[in-house]
Amino acid sequence: MRDDPLVADLVTRARTGEEKAWDALVERYAPLIWSICRRNRLGGADACDVGQSVWLQLAGHLDTIGDPAALPGWLATTTRRECLRVQRAPRGPHPAGHVPGVEDMADDQAATAEQQVLIAERHAALRQALTGLPPLCQQLIGLLIEDPPVSYAQISARLGIPVGSVGPARARCLDKLRRHPAIAALINADAQTAASDARPGGHVADVSNRPRAVSVRV
Repeated sequence: MRDDPLVADLVTRARTGEEKAWDALVERYAPLIWSICRRNRLGGADACDVGQSVWLQLAGHLDTIGDPAALPGWLATTTRRECLRVQRAPRGPHPAGHVPGVEDMADDQAATAEQQVLIAERHAALRQALTGLPPLCQQLIGLLIEDPPVSYAQISARLGIPVGSVGPARARCLDKLRRHPAIAALINADAQTAASDARPGGHVADVSNRPRAVSVRV
């Protein structure tokens, strides 16, 4: 898993009991937990049960996670096991207190978990970058990624700017988004991975199922 200095910092601070760091970890990885619950077809109440159980387990085992970069994988594995516990509850609960390890995941499950982790990290980075943009840029990018697409005339009317200014403003805002440290780190990591995969003499990895870098297609 890609080494993320921000995650390492949050884990270190959360270990000391800093509430803001813990809240940031929850905000960053709650979508990952939710997505795994949805993949396992759990309803709202069951998904909440799983989420609460996962975060309680993390609170009790945060000090035992030696490498902060392993946290997303730990969360993915624990969430999957908790989903199974909830699904099997009518026939008997899963043994409590079991802390999963990497060996508990089959190869295909590990690959799926890694994809979900990467997607969650990209979403977290995008949210972080968007909140750092000026309000006009946040609104403009929000309109640009709407589905179905919004015309420049509609954007002009909603934001109160000339139609001719939408294109230049779009370019400036997207440039600021790409230069945000959170997005720049992802782009750099993906570039290093691509270079490693294409290196002569090395093995060519299958990247067909890898999540792409965060981008705004407009």
